[in-house]
Amino acid sequence: MKTVLVILTHANLASLQVHESLSATMVLATFGCKVKVLFKDAALSLLNADQEFDQFKHAFKLASNLVDSFEFYDLSPILIEQKNSKHPFVVNAEQELKFVELNANLIQSFDHVLYW
Repeated sequence: MKTVLVILTHANLASLQVHESLSATMVLATFGCKVKVLFKDAALSLLNADQEFDQFKHAFKLASNLVDSFEFYDLSPILIEQKNSKHPFVVNAEQELKFVELNANLIQSFDHVLYW
C-alpha cells in the first residue's frame, strides 16, 4: 500500500485551493492510499472549529468543516510540528493530534509527499 504525506499550508478562509487540497486528500484516503496529513503555518487555522461562515464577510466556505470529517477517512491523528505545540489553534483543537519533527527522516518514511 502506498503511503502519502500531505502537507497543508493554506489558511482556513484564504482560498478555494484549501478546499481542493482537503478534498483530494480525502479521495486518496478513500481509494486505498495510507494518508497522513500535516498542518503547517497558516493551515493551523483549520483547527479552529469556533468560526462561523458569514456569506457577507467570507468569499469561501469554512474548510475546517472538512477537517471535522477526517476520522471517517482514517486521516486522524493530524500531524503538527512539535514547534507549534503551544500555538492557540493547536492548544484549543478538538481533533486528535500527533506532534512530529518535520525532517528528512519523516519525509523519507513516505512513498509520496504532496505539498499544498
